[in-house]
Amino acid sequence: MDRQAYLKEIESIVARGPYHADWESLCAFEVPAWYREAKFGIFIHWGVYSVPAFGDEWYPRKMYMQGSEAFEHHVKTYGPHKEFGYKDFIPLFTADRFDADHWMRVIHNAGAKFVVPVAEHHDGFQMYQSELSHWNAAEMGPKRDVLGELKTAAENRGLILGASSHRIEHWFFLGFGREFDSDIKGQFALGDFYWPSMPEREHMDLFSEPAPSEEFMQDWLLRCCEIVDRYRPSLMYFDWWIQHSALKPYLKQFAAYYYNRAAEWGTQVAITYKHDAFMFGSAIPDVERGQYSQVRHFYWQSDTAVCKNSWCDTRENDYKSAQALLCDLCDIVAKNGTLLLNIGPKADGTIGMENESILRDIGAWMKINGEAVYGTKPWRVAQEGPTVVEEGHFTDKKDKVFTAEDIRFTMKGSTLYAIFLRYPGNEFVYIRSLAENIAQKSPLFNGIIRDISVLGFDEKPVWSRTPEGLTLKTRNVVSDCPVVFKIELD
Repeated sequence: MDRQAYLKEIESIVARGPYHADWESLCAFEVPAWYREAKFGIFIHWGVYSVPAFGDEWYPRKMYMQGSEAFEHHVKTYGPHKEFGYKDFIPLFTADRFDADHWMRVIHNAGAKFVVPVAEHHDGFQMYQSELSHWNAAEMGPKRDVLGELKTAAENRGLILGASSHRIEHWFFLGFGREFDSDIKGQFALGDFYWPSMPEREHMDLFSEPAPSEEFMQDWLLRCCEIVDRYRPSLMYFDWWIQHSALKPYLKQFAAYYYNRAAEWGTQVAITYKHDAFMFGSAIPDVERGQYSQVRHFYWQSDTAVCKNSWCDTRENDYKSAQALLCDLCDIVAKNGTLLLNIGPKADGTIGMENESILRDIGAWMKINGEAVYGTKPWRVAQEGPTVVEEGHFTDKKDKVFTAEDIRFTMKGSTLYAIFLRYPGNEFVYIRSLAENIAQKSPLFNGIIRDISVLGFDEKPVWSRTPEGLTLKTRNVVSDCPVVFKIELD
């Protein structure tokens, strides 16, 4: 590829508009209708790091950290790093059982509306055909254009394709390998797998040094734009550290390019980001492995994984239950969010039975209760109940224990959905937010309830309203998963 010619083309498309590389212009961004409707997508972490399947997807970094568990494991299992480095896993990444159609069938049956495969992780191995580096899945390892195959299979299932880039962290990700006699201790040029392997500091923050060089940031921009032009994803997800101060001009340039390309193509696209990397209002904020404690007036995303300890397949994966993930989904959607749930296929390309089982259970629930999720909006009250959901990134390792009083609300047209995160069965339950306001002085609900049913059950609940709340009683409604009451209003 002629890099300079491509950079000039990017500049030309940005200059044409309608979006330009400044925050004022980019804040004209509108959240796509498809994203507002979808509410639930599947993230996929799969790459060379799936071969060692040890610890987590940061194995390529940790295996060079002297004294770490991954370092010791690597030496014991594969030998000295100078003889077997990270690059030597690539020939083992044959993906001989990878079936994109099967993946998309499983994801579609789970009730997801969009899918976001990792296009490039921190390790720098591209999971797509690229003209910028030979270190990609189309030329090495499986020798298949993984992202391209997934795009075709997703579109055949009516799923919307996104893509994620974690490339920016490659600036320092393999830098520990320069501290001892390893295969990384050498000189590497632009386009090489181990380039640039810069030193890592204790705190990689907004102003950490050494800052990414102009050459590296231009390469980052080209790689992102190549994904956009080759695969036309409807969503671009960016991981942590793109908030670094040095990258700001390139973020604005990429967003303008992406949004302008979408305008040319007549499609609706979005960018998701963390830690205020983008100006608020120019893209969709993301909370990694966590959520908000209260409803937000803006659309947001939570990305988490089916495992507590890793985003990729490992032998030590600690899986969450489908019930817990469904509670998270209901909580997130009620608060104006979207859940992007990650799975990690095995190195051979199969989706492990634990992943498939969880997705199957989620899909069974969504088939019955999806109307309380898809295309809904927050109600005037998002939640009630005593359990407080901890707010912030990386809070999902703590199990949430919900009670029969913990309820989440969504709204569609004249229908209100009251979702009991834990339903007690043959007992009276109460919805305080639907109390009868006889004097109509309350600013909360003063409307008319016409009818109430339970999704997935033939039984009609017995109900009545008092100034204390809406009282509900069923005899045969039993479920370990959230139970949804469909409340028709007049």
